[in-house]
Amino acid sequence: MHGLQILVVDDDDADALMISEALESADSSASVERVADGREALDYLRRQGPYAQAHRPDLILLDLNMPRMDGRETLAAIKSDDGLKAIPVVILTTSGAAPDIVASYQHRANAYVTKPFGLDDFESTVRQINRFYREVATLPQPRQA
Repeated sequence: MHGLQILVVDDDDADALMISEALESADSSASVERVADGREALDYLRRQGPYAQAHRPDLILLDLNMPRMDGRETLAAIKSDDGLKAIPVVILTTSGAAPDIVASYQHRANAYVTKPFGLDDFESTVRQINRFYREVATLPQPRQA
């Protein structure tokens, strides 16, 4: 079984590094790319600008609180785009606020996960997300572009 192609959309360098390290240690065949905000994410997903050669991800881990274009706007844009909406999006954020959770599911997030504070718990949570999408879930096959 091949590793997942995962796009991490998070403006926090430390969190993005911890996510990448947890994914790569759990699954050495995982391919992790990172962008820092929603605008970059949409450019990546639409293969625009510096991302013309980007690979379509199997999974997107999306933070909510980012500059320029936040995760709420990014999620809405992804899920309203016929070419992108089948890609699973997991909200991975520090917010446990009920309005954020409800809004994320209303915009068709596939899951909402609050980032744990401890390093071990954080890494365990990221590994569980990876394991679920790699071993349990059946993902859509990307359309050939």
